[in-house]
Amino acid sequence: MKILGVDPGLAILGWSILEAEGHIPIHVHYGCIRTTSSTPLSRRLVEISADFSLLLEQHQPDAIALETLFFVKNAKTLAQVGHTRGVVLLSAGERNISIFEYAPRQIKMALTGYGGAEKRQMQLVIQRRLALPSIPKPDDAADAVAVALCHLQYSQTMGKTALTV
Repeated sequence: MKILGVDPGLAILGWSILEAEGHIPIHVHYGCIRTTSSTPLSRRLVEISADFSLLLEQHQPDAIALETLFFVKNAKTLAQVGHTRGVVLLSAGERNISIFEYAPRQIKMALTGYGGAEKRQMQLVIQRRLALPSIPKPDDAADAVAVALCHLQYSQTMGKTALTV
């Protein structure tokens, strides 16, 4: 099974490809798609779409695990993340790839057993579980790895999945 984990963002979209045999993660790739704030929104979304489509073509995931929108104080940030999620949803829909959404607290609970876990704790769990030499950087990539691991746990270990979009 190949899972593409996504931490959506307009400036930085974190992604990870987690390959697993059964419920055991065996390989992970991760990175970010970046856009600059000086570029118009429509152009930034085109750039994200092109880069995300390339990821899908290169890795051909079986499923996409996406972090859900959560409460933010800044409406502009919420809208930007929403635009990026739309690009991800459209790209997946065009390729008939199932998307599964997980809330930040759900991800933390799945990986650490505590929904209020700190970011550093999550990163250390990721590093240990995947036997990585270091914590994935930047934080957006680490978050994407966490989303993919969460989906692996829900879909394989617990025999259930989150909401499909």
